[in-house]
Amino acid sequence: MIRSTLEPWLLRRWYGGVAPGLVLRALAWLFAWQVARRTAAYRGGRRAVHRLDVPVLVVGNLVAGGSGKTPAVIALVQYLKAQGWRPGVATRGYGRRGSTPLWAVADSDPHAVGDEPVVIARRCAVPVRVDADRVRAARELVAAGCDLVLADDGLQHYRLGRDIEIEVRDAVRGYGNGLMLPAGPLREPPTRANACDFRLLTSAEHVPDLPPGSFAMRIVPGLAIGLHGGDPRALSTFSGQRVHAVAGIGRPERFFATLRAAGIDLIEHAFVDHHRFSAGDLAFDDELTVLMTEKDAVKCRRFASDRCFALAIDAELSAAFYDALSQRLSGYGRMPQ
Repeated sequence: MIRSTLEPWLLRRWYGGVAPGLVLRALAWLFAWQVARRTAAYRGGRRAVHRLDVPVLVVGNLVAGGSGKTPAVIALVQYLKAQGWRPGVATRGYGRRGSTPLWAVADSDPHAVGDEPVVIARRCAVPVRVDADRVRAARELVAAGCDLVLADDGLQHYRLGRDIEIEVRDAVRGYGNGLMLPAGPLREPPTRANACDFRLLTSAEHVPDLPPGSFAMRIVPGLAIGLHGGDPRALSTFSGQRVHAVAGIGRPERFFATLRAAGIDLIEHAFVDHHRFSAGDLAFDDELTVLMTEKDAVKCRRFASDRCFALAIDAELSAAFYDALSQRLSGYGRMPQ
């Protein structure tokens, strides 16, 4: 209850034009000081950076909240596999219960490993290691035979050395009011983006000229899959129907807009990001179809009805980006096959 009230309150201050008060600004100054101190410790050698014998590719963002990072990770892993790499994903597993390091697989309990790791494991069929200690997770992946480690949401985890950094950002929302947490959405100063090798921008159609190193990323709907099986369905098959749209993600309105663009009449049910769903959340007094995100579906499969469908969301990246990424990776050898 507290989080469902606090999150909209903060978002209005971050993106809605409501000025944050003095308390939030004071806390943001303290947070910025801590971030600067920690960053300087790693760059100055006072804290150790651990490097691996395989390339490490970090994907993350500078802002708190949804920006399309998980679809980007999935697209990157699928591309790397197609290029002959054996990638593995190291992730913290945000919102999970407990801290024991675990492997996330397609049928893992999302409460134990996190919802996003389960989605990545389902979509990519690669090793996914969940551990707050990213260095330990990366080493486990290498020991499991991976010749490239992709660190999910790892920009701020400097302890793990990296070879390529990719920032994912919403081109319209940008950095909000430009302030650090909690007065604004920033985990690090905006200038941190200049150090990233690539920047993937959603909603980039609203940006006339992308700067060097920045590439458009389109978020597009995939197939809708019944939570209890059955043939996948194109989103267009729901056109003209009235459905319940359920989303517990960083930006529910983006999911709702995708459904409306397909001509679907929505009854919207927005929850906070990483919401812990229960059967009561889907107890609707009708027989309408329920459409939800993949991330929500992995937490609802146990109690969902056969009217529930999960919509896959894909990230489309340009050939120019993939060419640039391949060029950067061309100097790294792979493990023997």
